[in-house]
Amino acid sequence: MDGIEAIFLHSDIPGANQIGGIVPDEPLFAEDELHFRGQPIGLIVGKSELLCRLAREKIELQYDELPVITDPREAAQKGHLIVPPRTFEMGNPDQIWSECAYVFEGKADVNGQEHLYIESQGAYAWPKEDGCIFVASSTQGPTAVQKTVALVLDIPMHKVEVNVQRLGGGFGGKEDQATAWAVMVALAAFSLGRPVKFSMHRMDDMLMTGKRHPYSSDYKIGLSKDLKILAYEATHYQNAGAAADLSPAVLERTLFHSTNAYFVPNVRATALSCKTNLPPNTAFRGFGGPQGKFIIECAIAHAAEKIDVSPDTIQRKNLLSEGDIMSYGQKMEGVLATPTWEECEKLYGIEEMKTEIADFNQSSFRFKKGLAVQPICFGISFTNTMMNHARALVHVYHDGSVVVSTGAVEMGQGVNTKLLQVACETFGISPDRVKIESTNTLRIANTSPTAASAGADLNGKALQMACNCVLDRLKKVAEDALGTDNISIRDNKIFSGDKETPMSWNELVQLAFSKRVSLSEHAHYATPIIHYDKSKEKGHPFAYHVYGTAVICVTVDCLKGTYHFDSVKLVHDGGKSMNLPVDNGQIEGGLVQGIGWMTMEELLYDKKGRLMSNALSTYKVPDIYSVPKEILIAHFDSDGHELAIKKSKAVGEPPLMYGLGAYFAIRNAVKAFNPAANLEFNAPYTPEKVLMDLCKKQVSTTFQDIQVEDAGIS
Repeated sequence: MDGIEAIFLHSDIPGANQIGGIVPDEPLFAEDELHFRGQPIGLIVGKSELLCRLAREKIELQYDELPVITDPREAAQKGHLIVPPRTFEMGNPDQIWSECAYVFEGKADVNGQEHLYIESQGAYAWPKEDGCIFVASSTQGPTAVQKTVALVLDIPMHKVEVNVQRLGGGFGGKEDQATAWAVMVALAAFSLGRPVKFSMHRMDDMLMTGKRHPYSSDYKIGLSKDLKILAYEATHYQNAGAAADLSPAVLERTLFHSTNAYFVPNVRATALSCKTNLPPNTAFRGFGGPQGKFIIECAIAHAAEKIDVSPDTIQRKNLLSEGDIMSYGQKMEGVLATPTWEECEKLYGIEEMKTEIADFNQSSFRFKKGLAVQPICFGISFTNTMMNHARALVHVYHDGSVVVSTGAVEMGQGVNTKLLQVACETFGISPDRVKIESTNTLRIANTSPTAASAGADLNGKALQMACNCVLDRLKKVAEDALGTDNISIRDNKIFSGDKETPMSWNELVQLAFSKRVSLSEHAHYATPIIHYDKSKEKGHPFAYHVYGTAVICVTVDCLKGTYHFDSVKLVHDGGKSMNLPVDNGQIEGGLVQGIGWMTMEELLYDKKGRLMSNALSTYKVPDIYSVPKEILIAHFDSDGHELAIKKSKAVGEPPLMYGLGAYFAIRNAVKAFNPAANLEFNAPYTPEKVLMDLCKKQVSTTFQDIQVEDAGIS
C-alpha cells in the first residue's frame, strides 16, 4: 500500500521477542496465540497515522477461539497462577478463633481502575552513529526501557539512550507498560534507519493497556468482647491478566498492607496472582496496598453491623501503637495512627458530625447522610530492597549556574520542584541559577522507576549528597581566601558566621575554578536499615510509614441512587513538608482519585474478555462536579523522619487511601434508609448499585410517600 514503509512481526525481531520484567512471559508481538483482546501482533509503519490505520483495516486475521477466563477465582481453581501463592503469617489464628467473642466471615470484591493519564502512551526514536539509538519515551522507568530495547534489538545497553523530559501523568500506568511502545519504535527506527514516532489513540490505550488489579477476597475476623481484633485471615485472588507485568510485586504490597493502620496479633494473609485473559494489569497509585486495606475495612464494617456498633468504634480501639509488630516482622516506630485520629476528632468534631447526621436522617426520608472515618498507614520504600537506591549528577559551571541530573521523572507530582529546592537550599543560591535536566540513561544509569512514593526521597537524598560534596570544596576555598572559618552561603552571598563577607557566590565559584577545584559530583544513595527475607516473609522493608485520618460525609438521594460528597476533612502526617502547595495538590488529587475508584470508575469486561467501558462515554471519572464540596486538610505537626528528604514525608500514594472511606460513607447512608438490606461488599459503589441496594428489601415507606413529601417529583 502506498505510504506504508514496513510491517514488523515477531519474525522481524533481531533479538528476543520478550518484554516481561519480573517474569519473562510477555512477547512484544504475539507468535502462536493471543492471550487477551488487544494484544499486539505487529507494528505498521507509514508516512502518516491515517495511512497506517487504513492499512490496519485491510489486514485479515485467521484464528480459532480458545476458552476465555476473566474471573480470578476460576483461574485459581484451574491452577492458572502467575507465580506461586505467598502468605504472611503472625501468631496462630487457628488457635484464637475459639477465644473470640465474635467471629465473622465474608467476601469482598473490588474492581480495577483505568489510569487515564492525560498524555496517552507514546514514544519516538531515531538512529544514531555507531549502531546506537535514541529513544524519547513517556515512561516512569527509563532504565527498564533501555534494558528491554537492548534485549529486543540484541545490542548492549550503552548503545541505547533513553530520555524523558516529563510525562503528562503516569499514576503507575507508565512504570512498566510504557516499555512495549518504546521498544516498538526503537525496533522500527533501528531497522529502517529513520526516525519513528508512535502515540496511542485514547480508545486503543484503554483497550490494550493494563489497569489497577481487580481483587476478589475472602476474609475472617475475630474480636474480643471489648472489640479488640484478635485474629484476621484473608485470601486475595488477584486478577493479574494474561502476563506477569508487575503483578507479583503488587501482590506483595497487598500483603504488606493487609491490616492497614491496625494492630492484629494473629494474622494469616494469603495472595494468589491469577492468570486470566485480560490485558496484563499493572502498577497503579498505591500498588496493591489499597486493595489489601479495603478488605480489612470491609471485615470491620461487617463486624460492626452484626455487633450493632459504629465501625469507627472498632477502628479506634485497634489503631497501631509504638512498638507493635507487623505481620511481616517490622517493629513500628514513630507511630502516629492514634495522634492523627485524635487531632481529627479535635479539629472537626467527629462525634458532633455523627449526631448532626443522625438528626438529619431522622427528619429526612428521601435524602440520607452517611459518615465514615478512614485511618491510613502506608509504608514508604520499594518492597524489593535492591530497588531503593538513586544517583545524582551536579555540575556547577564557572559562571555560577548549576545543572542537576537525577533518575527522577517529573509527571506532574512536583518532584522537580522539590529537587530544585534541595539544590538551592543546600548551595544557598536562588532558583534562577539552577536547571533540572531531563532524565537520561546516559547521564544517570541503572535507575529505579519513579514510583512507590520514593522519587523525592531517593533522588533528593542523592542530590543532597552531591551538592554537599561540592559545597564542602567551595567552603574550603572561601576559608583559605578570606582567612576565616564557619563559612555559609545564603542568598548568593558568602557569610562568616552571621557576618556577610565581600565575596559573592559567583566570585567564589570563579575562584574555585581558577584553583582547579572540582565543581562536579556524582553521588549514590541507598536507603539504610531496610531489608527483607522472602524465604521467611519477615524483615524491615520500609524506611518509614505515613499516617493520617479522614472523615468523609456523603448525602444519598434515595429516590435516584445518586449521591454527592458534602465534605472530606482530614489530618495528614507529612512530616516537615518541604512544599505545602505541592503536598496539598497531591493530597487532594490522591483523595479524589481514590473516591473515583470507590464510587464511579467501573471497568466492565464481557465473558470473552472484551472491554465494554472503552471510552469516556462509558467509563466515568470524577470531574469538578463530583469533587467533595469541601476538602479540609490539616497537616499534623510532627518531626518527620530522617530517611525522608529534609524530613518531608512522601505524599504521592498515601492520600489515595483516604478515598476508601467514600465507599463506607455511602454504605452507611444506604443502611440508614434500608436497615434490613443484606449488603454485599462490591466496589465501586456506583449509583446503579446504590439504587439496587436501596430497594434490596421492601422498606416500610413506599415511593408514593416520597412524592407526597417532595412535591413535584414524578
